[in-house]
Amino acid sequence: MIYELRIYDCLPGRLPALLKRFSEQTLAIWERHGIRQAGFFTTVIGENNNRLTYLLAWESLAEREAKWTAFVTDPAWHRAVDESQRDGQIIANISSQLLAPTAFSSVK
Repeated sequence: MIYELRIYDCLPGRLPALLKRFSEQTLAIWERHGIRQAGFFTTVIGENNNRLTYLLAWESLAEREAKWTAFVTDPAWHRAVDESQRDGQIIANISSQLLAPTAFSSVK
C-alpha cells in the first residue's frame, strides 16, 4: 500500500468553497473511479489556516496512475471545478507526495 499526501493551499477566504466541492461533488466522482480516501484535515494551528490536507490510499503506482488519470479527465470533474470557481479561483498551490509506510508504522 502507498499513500498520497495532497496539500491544497487556498486563496484567502476560499477554503469553504473547496470543502464544499469535495463534500458535494468530488467524493462521489472518486467513488465512481474507485479512489479511496484515508482522511481529510484542515489546519487548526500551523503556518496556513487556508489549507486542506488529505491522504489517498493506493495499492500500487499503477493503480494510482490509472484511476487518477480517469478522474482528472472525467467531464463531471471539470464541471465541478468550473461550478466551484464561478466566484473566482480557489487554489493558490497544490503539492503531492507519494509515501510508503515504514516497517514500524501503525498504518500499513
